[in-house]
Amino acid sequence: MKLKLPFAARRFLLRILSRLSVKMTLFFAAMFALATVISLVGTRVAVEQYAENSVNREMAAGSAVFERIAEMQFEQLHQAGKVLAADFGFREAAATGDAPTIDSALNTLETRLELDDAYVVGLDGQITGLNNGLSGSDQARLFDSLDAGREQGIVSLGGQNRILTATPIEAPVLLGWVVFTRDIGAAELASLAKLSAVDLHPKVAPLASLPKGVAIGKAATEKSVDGERLLMRASPVRSFIEDEPQALVLEYSLTAALNGYQPIFLALLAFGLLGIVLAIAGSWLLARRLARPIAALEQATRSVGSGEHAQVAVETHDEISRLARSFNRMVHNIEDRERQIAHMAFHDGLTGLANRSLLREHVTQQIKAYGKTKSFALICLDLDNFKAVNDTLGHPTGDALLCEMAIRLQQLAGQGFVARLGGDEFALFVEGDVRVTSALCHAILAETIEPMIVNGHRIIAGTSIGVAIAPQDGNDSTTLLKNADLALYRAKNDGKGSFRFFENAMDAEAQERRAIEVDLHDAIRNGEMELYFQPLFALSQNRVTAFEALLRWNHPKRGMVSPVQFIPLAEDTGLIVPIGEWVLREACRIAATWPEHIRVAVNISPVQFRSNRLNSVVTQALTSANLDPHRLELEITESLFIDNIETTLASLHSLRALGVRVALDDFGTGYSSLSYLRSFPFDKIKIDRSFIVDLLAHKGATAIIKSITSLAEALGMETTAEGVETIDQLDILREQGCNQIQGYYFSKPVPANEVSRMFGEQILVTPNSKNVITDFPRSDASTRYEWSEQSSDESLEALRRTGIA
Repeated sequence: MKLKLPFAARRFLLRILSRLSVKMTLFFAAMFALATVISLVGTRVAVEQYAENSVNREMAAGSAVFERIAEMQFEQLHQAGKVLAADFGFREAAATGDAPTIDSALNTLETRLELDDAYVVGLDGQITGLNNGLSGSDQARLFDSLDAGREQGIVSLGGQNRILTATPIEAPVLLGWVVFTRDIGAAELASLAKLSAVDLHPKVAPLASLPKGVAIGKAATEKSVDGERLLMRASPVRSFIEDEPQALVLEYSLTAALNGYQPIFLALLAFGLLGIVLAIAGSWLLARRLARPIAALEQATRSVGSGEHAQVAVETHDEISRLARSFNRMVHNIEDRERQIAHMAFHDGLTGLANRSLLREHVTQQIKAYGKTKSFALICLDLDNFKAVNDTLGHPTGDALLCEMAIRLQQLAGQGFVARLGGDEFALFVEGDVRVTSALCHAILAETIEPMIVNGHRIIAGTSIGVAIAPQDGNDSTTLLKNADLALYRAKNDGKGSFRFFENAMDAEAQERRAIEVDLHDAIRNGEMELYFQPLFALSQNRVTAFEALLRWNHPKRGMVSPVQFIPLAEDTGLIVPIGEWVLREACRIAATWPEHIRVAVNISPVQFRSNRLNSVVTQALTSANLDPHRLELEITESLFIDNIETTLASLHSLRALGVRVALDDFGTGYSSLSYLRSFPFDKIKIDRSFIVDLLAHKGATAIIKSITSLAEALGMETTAEGVETIDQLDILREQGCNQIQGYYFSKPVPANEVSRMFGEQILVTPNSKNVITDFPRSDASTRYEWSEQSSDESLEALRRTGIA
């Protein structure tokens, strides 16, 4: 028998089940809603934390990139400053205050290096070459930091943040600093912002101006500004002024970042309103859908942060996929910029060749790999006529010549390695022995003497080459480069247009030259320099009328150092200018103690002559010694007329205006031309000793002497014959109308204390006799050539070329 519930009971039961179902539905709905809320809140917290971490990583990466770029710019400007400060002409210009030359060099570098400003700061704080004016306070701050030894850093000048490097100019004492600056403005910082996947709004600001609570050099700090949540990170940067520290400040709106995730939260909420099964299933699928790309992005970010390549697979077209695409683009852009930075660090920007750093690395790798089984040659070369091309045709043509030279060297080197070391200097590293290398050097010389058509100009560059062979001349890049440079120096000294292999003697000579240079810096201060005087005998008056001042160096350890050794070195290093000034002052001081009819002759070096301080030095020397200007005779050489005759003549006229006499030394041996004799009335022509030596051996020499004396007489100039050593030479010179005689026949150069003894003695020459009556002994063969290295034709000629001895 079946039990049947009444209709009312069944209806009640159905109602209860319905209510229970509703309650359970509501309960599960409430549980799901709670789970959805918790999920939404948890997801928001996780996304916010992830966003903060991502921004922190971006900020750290942005700071690192800024530091790397700033360091590269510091290094680039520092290297350019070193090259410029080491340039002899620039140091001379800085030492003499030659503003036009300084401006020209700085303007060239501003264009080439894309500088915003380049100038020279003197020891007195005077600024030369400044394009953008600085206030007095800015100049004082700049000078104080330079004086404190600061060389690099970021500084705010004139309200503008700038990257600044300063390189001391030493010749050898400190003359000042050459300063290069680049602005760090909105455009430069915008370029930095592009290196990040998000805009971090970079700016450089003083640490003192940062809001309170912002940590320096640590993770980003969250700040609320006008209701907007901002992440701020401040990283200290290298500051040029120690008391004004600067920081790179990065900002990112966390509010804006989280707004991009709103569609995700809305989608989660929509799925939460679906049915329990569908909602749970949808929530589970959505969780997986969200978690997978985020985890992939996080893992990829970690990989990129550690320097590895990483890409995120894009499988959908939602916000996560757009984020993934942005991430992939960011990684690609970072890698491109890193490749560009690496290329810039190891290649020359003008020619595209490897630079010195990459050459060193290549040489090191090749020697390490094959140094025991193969021979290599490091070839250093520079162009002989590059400066003339730059000066006459302009730097664009000079740059084009360098590019053309780079192409030709690459063709000649074949599989070899070609680099540009800087300026007009190149290097080749090739495999081969001496025979192979010699053939290559001959090919390079032949190629460079062939005319090149550059920017419509026909140019013959010419080159000098120095070669070092590995491993016998060195097993490392530093030694090979040094030895190749020594060989290059020898090739240029031997007349250019040639090549030389390194020899051990070259290193010894370089060390000796360096030692002499170091000692030469202290020679004047230590009182090691001394003036000797050689009399000039007037034939018409039968008496001594002048003395020529000759420089001697009495080294405490080396003894008497020949002028042949130290005068050319002094000219190369610029020390000839202070040495020449000392010679002028000392010669005038000593001459002031002589009888009034006795003059003193002082040789002026070409380097000293081109100094714009010569007039003031001569005036000061005459004034301090109280010496009449007409008693000072300045001797110059014909080499001054090779370059810029107009400037030379103008300088000579300004010296003549002071009242001093001007003599042309070594006439007939150099760039002889009658045009400058017509343009400037010299007081005297000094006939070179090479003509005097040939008087007795060649009749033509007598005719030349006669021509010179006749020319001088017609122009109203005196003549002095140098190097007279015999009575026969004396008689011929008298017969040919020579006015003055100088040479060992009368006296060798003597110290100043022996000159006064001569004034009390009689020196007579009877008009019709070959006998010379003198109370002081003439130098015989043993004493006459006490300085054998000075008496040789080669040494004397070298001294004549220097114009100082």
